[in-house]
Amino acid sequence: MRKERHYSVYILGSFTGTLYVGVTSNLPRRVWQHKQHAIEGFTAEYDVTRLLYFEVYDHVVNAIAREKQLKGWLRAKKIALIEKKNPRWEDLSREWNKPDTQPLTVKIMRPEDRRG
Repeated sequence: MRKERHYSVYILGSFTGTLYVGVTSNLPRRVWQHKQHAIEGFTAEYDVTRLLYFEVYDHVVNAIAREKQLKGWLRAKKIALIEKKNPRWEDLSREWNKPDTQPLTVKIMRPEDRRG
């Protein structure tokens, strides 16, 4: 039996306001990599480490399509999306990888569920 996979589209931010949109099949691991600057590139260079927003999909093609859509948006529209779910711009991963915390729970997004 094949393990069911989920794909996340996410927006990270830096303390200076730089935003980054990405897609991954393992959100906790990928966010950890960003926080540790484990992969050279844009997010490491600009210290983009705070998870501000994410959506989870059950099909990779839907996740990639959404990532492309978000990357094409103007900054103001990305900010509005973040602030709708996370108005205080809190790091949604701040409690991950700490002892005695609850596991990540996700809602699978389908194209008909999203707006914008």
